[in-house]
Amino acid sequence: MKCSHSTAETVSTPYLCKVARIEAISPEVVDVFTLSLRLRDSGETWESYLPGQFNMLYVPGCGEVAISISGSLPSREVLFHTIRKVGRVTEAIANLKVGDELGVRGPYGSSWPTESCRGSDVILVAGGLGLAPLRPAIEAILQDRDAYRQVTLLIGARSPDLLLFPNDYARWRNAGIDLQLTVDRDPDDLGYTIGVVPLLIDRLNVKAPEKTQVMICGPEIMMEYSARSLLKHGIPAKSLFLSMERNMQCAVGFCGHCQIGPEFVCKDGPVLAYPRVQPYWQVRDL
Repeated sequence: MKCSHSTAETVSTPYLCKVARIEAISPEVVDVFTLSLRLRDSGETWESYLPGQFNMLYVPGCGEVAISISGSLPSREVLFHTIRKVGRVTEAIANLKVGDELGVRGPYGSSWPTESCRGSDVILVAGGLGLAPLRPAIEAILQDRDAYRQVTLLIGARSPDLLLFPNDYARWRNAGIDLQLTVDRDPDDLGYTIGVVPLLIDRLNVKAPEKTQVMICGPEIMMEYSARSLLKHGIPAKSLFLSMERNMQCAVGFCGHCQIGPEFVCKDGPVLAYPRVQPYWQVRDL
C-alpha cells in the first residue's frame, strides 16, 4: 500500500493513504489505547468523517487494520482512534511513539443516523470497546442537544476497570444524557449494577417506542440479545442500527473477507439497520 508524501499525491481516492503523525497516545483500559492523529500536510483537517465510520491504519512493512474513529478535536485537526492490541498490526501500532508517522486510508463505510434521529428519543447501547465507535455519535448529539428528545446511554463491561472513557461520563450526564452502567462482576463491591446490558434494556421505560431510534455497538451476541430486548418494548426493527465488525482487509468491497450475507461490512456497513443483519445471525460460521 503506497502512502502519499506530498500534497500533489494526496488525491481523492480510496486506494492511497495519507500520512498522519501521532500527537498523543492515551492508555484506556488493559491492552486498549487511543491515538491522536494529525495529518502531516500543513493545514489539512479530517473534515469528511461521519460518526460511525472507520479508517484503515497502515504500518509500513507490517500491514494495515480497520479501526473505528472514536472522536476528534472540535477543529477536526486531530482525529482519535481507540485500538485494542490483539494482532500483528495493532501490536506494531502499540509500539509506535509520539511523533511517529503511519498511513491512513479513509474514512470508509456508513455512519450512525444522528441526523434522522433529530426529534426522536435516542437509546445508545455499548458493550466493552463498542463505546468507541458510538462516542462520535454521542458528541454529535451533544453539539445540538435540544434537537433530540430523551437520550439514554447504556454501557456494559466485564468489570469496572474495563469501562471505557469514564472521564466523559459526568460531562455526558450534565448535558442531559441518562447514562446507566452495568458490569458482569464488581469484585471490589463498588456498587455497580451487576448483569448484562440487555437487563438494563428490559428495565427501561420506553414511553414512545414508535418515536425511538437505537444505536448499538459491541460483541455480536450482546447486540443480538439487546435487539431482542428492544423489540419487546415495541421499537420498530427498522429503528435499530448496529455496527458490525468483520475482517476488513481492503475497505472497498473487493476482497470479500467482511461479507455477511449479501452485505459487505466495509462499504454497506459497518452501521446496518437490524433487518439487514438479523437473518444472517443464525447462520453458523457466517
